[in-house]
Amino acid sequence: MKNDNENKTPGMKDHIVRAVTADGLIRADAITSRYMTERARQIHRCLPLGTAALGRTLAAASMMGAQLKNIRHSITVQIRGDGPLGSLCVVSDGEGNVRGYMQNPGADLPLRKDGKIDVGGGVGLGQMVIIRDMGLKEPYIGMVELKSGEIAEDITEYLVKSDQIPSACALGVLVDVDQSVLAAGGYILQLLPGADDNAAERLEEAVNKLGPVTALLNEGMSPADILLRLLNGLSPKILAEMPVEYRCYCSEERITGALKSMGKAELLELSEEQDSFEITCQFCDRQYRYSSRQLREMAEQG
Repeated sequence: MKNDNENKTPGMKDHIVRAVTADGLIRADAITSRYMTERARQIHRCLPLGTAALGRTLAAASMMGAQLKNIRHSITVQIRGDGPLGSLCVVSDGEGNVRGYMQNPGADLPLRKDGKIDVGGGVGLGQMVIIRDMGLKEPYIGMVELKSGEIAEDITEYLVKSDQIPSACALGVLVDVDQSVLAAGGYILQLLPGADDNAAERLEEAVNKLGPVTALLNEGMSPADILLRLLNGLSPKILAEMPVEYRCYCSEERITGALKSMGKAELLELSEEQDSFEITCQFCDRQYRYSSRQLREMAEQG
């Protein structure tokens, strides 16, 4: 399946930039995620409310996933709110490539009084669950109550309470009048071991001065530009720049393997109920069809 990031010039692709201050006390990641967000919007046929909520979650998961450094590891962000959007789920691999879906992408709400999309109202109250699969016997699972449903504040809450890392997070999605994505991205700042109250104050001051991240991205600023402005006066050093994209790992081989795992009895029962069986990938909307004959053959193969 073709990805919207294909055929773009390198400078136009979604990417993450990582930096650290000269004193080694503040780590910073920033992302531009316009194309992965637009890809998700097209796949799931989201209205602006869903585009904004899912896009923010994609950006956050991508930055957190890229910190894992091993493509075989993954991080899953589940948002279980009681708002009209229902639940959201985004998975990132260890390189920051993401895929996601939501329960009700066609949900809609009036704009807030300030003219912004009401993501908090769309998500509602509930829990954020973050699952880190590091290739061990059991994944690490952390959960926090949703603070606002605005995603960025909830990610900050998780990093501070569950990971015990003083952090700041900003996320945003700017939707055009035709409902396509004009800009999307964000940043995560984290205090490293050894940071004192002065470092925390500098971080808070930097965030307050910067302003809305989508406005900066829409003006043409890159993630590197944003980090350099955020960490101005702290001699920031750019450590890495990583391309990221919306990437689903589903395949006929994987789906067939999952069907075989159901067992002979269930496969035979399924083959007798209908002439064909269809599975749609939640992440990319790709459809896989199996005839009753194929299901019977799977059952016999064991």
